[in-house]
Amino acid sequence: MNGSAASQLPATTPPADATLPPRAPEAPAPGTLLGSHYDHCFGCGPQHPQGLQLTAVAGEDLNVTSEFTVRPGHQGGPGLAHGGVLMTAMDETLGTLNWLLHMAAVTGRLECDFVRPVPVDSTLHIHAWVTGVKGRKIYSAAEGRIGGPDGPVAIRAQALFIQVKLEHFTTHGRPEDIKKALDDPDLFKRARAFEVNP
Repeated sequence: MNGSAASQLPATTPPADATLPPRAPEAPAPGTLLGSHYDHCFGCGPQHPQGLQLTAVAGEDLNVTSEFTVRPGHQGGPGLAHGGVLMTAMDETLGTLNWLLHMAAVTGRLECDFVRPVPVDSTLHIHAWVTGVKGRKIYSAAEGRIGGPDGPVAIRAQALFIQVKLEHFTTHGRPEDIKKALDDPDLFKRARAFEVNP
């Protein structure tokens, strides 16, 4: 990539005039299990057989924690998690931060640094936090540790999310999946299906 193209990519570091907004009054209380935003989501959906089935918990202020266990279907190299799966876990966790701001947003840019391999059958513990907001742009960071919150760091990430309206999902999503989400009898899950990056 030449220097001109690289300079046109959106930054994941917040600009100097970005702010840290207060936690939204509608945000889930600290310690709340966030569950899935859509049952068939590859990242958090409990009904996706090969998905991560990642679980996230609202933290204090503007942070969340999550975890998922690397299964054999997630491997890249023999016995090791695929790098793309690890990026998906970071993206999913960073996306749940939008619940604390009560904003629907999608990933604009995600950068990851892979620090060490993550073995199959290990659990990745991820901590994510908002680093700034400016206009429709939400900046955040995360790190994933192997085996527990104090385990060795395996991956770090920085992201830029862009706030969107519900029409982003209903215009671009597959109609039968949109209908299924909107028809869910659980009002809370129906609303959540469009609140974070799917």
